[in-house]
Amino acid sequence: MAGRTGPPPADPPGRLPGQPLSSDQLVVRLRALGATPRQDRATALFTLASQVPATILARMLGIRRSVAVQRQHASGGDWAAYAADVAARPVRSRPAD
Repeated sequence: MAGRTGPPPADPPGRLPGQPLSSDQLVVRLRALGATPRQDRATALFTLASQVPATILARMLGIRRSVAVQRQHASGGDWAAYAADVAARPVRSRPAD
């Protein structure tokens, strides 16, 4: 936009000025670009569920813990693998204040 200063808006613009794009219109635009939003979302959720504990997944995504546990079991992820990975990470030293 001409004369605009500052950061761009967080939501893609909709038909009316100042209104965000509806989710249906966003899906139409993504499909036109060759993306499959529902399948891509499911894949991302499946991958994330295999990498983080269900409690963290539920908190991050705002879903019920029982749903997060189901997703985690389906993806083969578990707390033990996550905890072992975190424990094996090198300890970063904190910069002096």
